[in-house]
Amino acid sequence: MNLEKADQPVEPRRRRPRVALIVETSLGSGRDILRGIARFLHERRIWSIYHEVRSLEDGFPPALADWMGDGIIARIPTREIGERIKRAGLPTVDVLGMVPELGLPIVHVDDEAVAGLAAEHLLSRGFRSFGFVGYGGVNWSRNRREAFSTIVRRSGARCEVLEDMSRHPAVNWEEQLDRLVQFVAGLPKPAGIMLASDQLGPAVLEACRRVPVKVPDEVAVIGVDDDDPLCAVSDPPLSSVRPDHFRVGYQAASLLDRMLNGEAPPAEPILVPPIGVTTRLSTEVLALEDRVVAEALRFIRENSCNGIKVDDVVAETGVSRSVLQRRFRDQLGRTIHDEILRIRIDAAKSMLADTDLPIAEIAERCGFRHQEYLGAVFRRKLRTTPARFRRSVREQGVA
Repeated sequence: MNLEKADQPVEPRRRRPRVALIVETSLGSGRDILRGIARFLHERRIWSIYHEVRSLEDGFPPALADWMGDGIIARIPTREIGERIKRAGLPTVDVLGMVPELGLPIVHVDDEAVAGLAAEHLLSRGFRSFGFVGYGGVNWSRNRREAFSTIVRRSGARCEVLEDMSRHPAVNWEEQLDRLVQFVAGLPKPAGIMLASDQLGPAVLEACRRVPVKVPDEVAVIGVDDDDPLCAVSDPPLSSVRPDHFRVGYQAASLLDRMLNGEAPPAEPILVPPIGVTTRLSTEVLALEDRVVAEALRFIRENSCNGIKVDDVVAETGVSRSVLQRRFRDQLGRTIHDEILRIRIDAAKSMLADTDLPIAEIAERCGFRHQEYLGAVFRRKLRTTPARFRRSVREQGVA
């Protein structure tokens, strides 16, 4: 027996940091954030986790009052809860950002980019009258409203706003529905409406039925969060912008890990761009007064991946190239080529997410000349590569 080696002191085993997750499980966004945190933990296996099933409206978790932990990741909905969390004196990352004056580091979805995708989705369908329905006193709803209104007004359209909806479950549902009915009835038709959250979808679509207006023929509606159960119970099923809440969770966990190791938190919020739009029946419509442009747009959507060119679209409509280009720009604010490319990119994104086809074959099927051209377009338009886009989606387990 080697007595010299046996007499050496044994280094104590390092204790895992204890991290509390104050993240609701009642909404798809919260569950996606938890999945992102879980992916980080599966890669590192470095924390002991404390979490309870909760909703966003729940108060400060009583179990944390005397908790001896090391760090917190939280969706902080009120200043009161935030102040109690701050009093714990632990490294904390906020993944909601509703109380920025607390001075905690924030990781959150990019609300401006979310609104941009919603506006582009509705503008591409030819709408020139718009509405926004959001929550009062909620900064992320306000941020989405401001960005959405700015984008559609920049295109020469108008945007009406209803922003006093309540998220409190005790508020009278029929009273809120009455306000929604008046709002929808007052919009010039056809109109496209953005909702601050999918949670508003069932009520807004019910208001459309009570007016009554047809969805999506007279009013198209798009939400945010791509919360599948909420979108499915909406009638018709609700189109929705898909934020990258999974990436929010992953980046929040990565940031907290660095803070636990002594790194100073960033002074500015970390904003995570959205993934895309999931199109359902609530926006499956073309709202164009110019029937020639509507015909061109239908031809593009049906044939973009077949390698068509601008001249093919011109030939289909029977008007000159210069006239069609001018009318296309007047109606949609972009060129015929831009629209062909947009449809091809959307098709490529779907195939990357939902199939295991090689990228070269996806490029060919979506009408790109070769894989390198597809890569160049992704880098220019999406600031990523096809391979990185596929990895990002697969990490969320949605493919």
